[in-house]
Amino acid sequence: MTELTIAQEAPAAPEPTWEERYAGPSREICRRTLAELARRDPRIMCVDSDVGGLETLFADLPEQYVNVGIAEANLIGMAAGMAASGLVPFAHTLSGFAAARACEQIKVDVAGNDLPVRIIATHGGLSAGHYGPTHHAVDDIGILRLLPNLTVLVPADAVEAEAALIAAADHPGPVFLRLGRSETPLVHRSPVDFRIGRALTLADGDDVTLIATGPHPVLMARRAAETLAAEGIGARVLNMHTIKPLDEEAVLRAAAETGGIVTVEDHLVTGGLGGAVCEVVAARGGCPVRRIGVPDRFSDRVGGELDLLRHAGVTPERIAAEARLLTGAAV
Repeated sequence: MTELTIAQEAPAAPEPTWEERYAGPSREICRRTLAELARRDPRIMCVDSDVGGLETLFADLPEQYVNVGIAEANLIGMAAGMAASGLVPFAHTLSGFAAARACEQIKVDVAGNDLPVRIIATHGGLSAGHYGPTHHAVDDIGILRLLPNLTVLVPADAVEAEAALIAAADHPGPVFLRLGRSETPLVHRSPVDFRIGRALTLADGDDVTLIATGPHPVLMARRAAETLAAEGIGARVLNMHTIKPLDEEAVLRAAAETGGIVTVEDHLVTGGLGGAVCEVVAARGGCPVRRIGVPDRFSDRVGGELDLLRHAGVTPERIAAEARLLTGAAV
């Protein structure tokens, strides 16, 4: 009898867990997502300023990848030309370089012409603080939210970053997507209903509102809300992932329904989320606002992001203390 060898199919690889799917820095999740989108849409262009790693992801898409080198002004100018020609460029650089070195090109070439350039800016806030003060990108939001037509997004984790990139791909105008450098804990444990210009409510409360933007500030706000809840203080937590256009409706509801607002950000206390919220409240709201962020001065400190945030006074304990002051429950 002839024995037949029956080839057995290899078992299918198990589906990754939620944590496995979103493991790693948000910037890596965005890069993989962009490569997947590019394989389905030949108009998508990856424009690189030699940030590293992108050339590998786009190795099978040579016609949709260009590396301009460390030349941020050229990066934005070329991306603007691509967008004017009907392409959908995603320009990659560091946040501090985009906001400072290439600000004129973003202003004149991109925002001034309302071109659909998507600027994927990493190392935002103090996430590259180990490189020193030259890489403290704590003024980027303040600079760029002043530009008409430019949408400014600051996702809170890798889940949100993926959703923000997909939303940006379909957005009709220019987008600045601010990401960090290293992996941060997940805020979301399920798919997120991400809509540009719509804040996400992470916790309900009627006593005080905590409005945060960016990974560590959002996590800190949630921790502060848990501390306050144990004291009988109901803190509403809003994840303001879109700085421009700001969700004014959510801000005004908070101003009307709670005793005050505390803003939290990995950015200078001037010009960023806190400034944007104060503009809305001063014009139409009428409740006290306390801003927590990086002090309005240059820093010569070198260190990790959390260390620098703590040194700046951006901590869950400070958030809770400011909230208590607004509710009259200071201890």
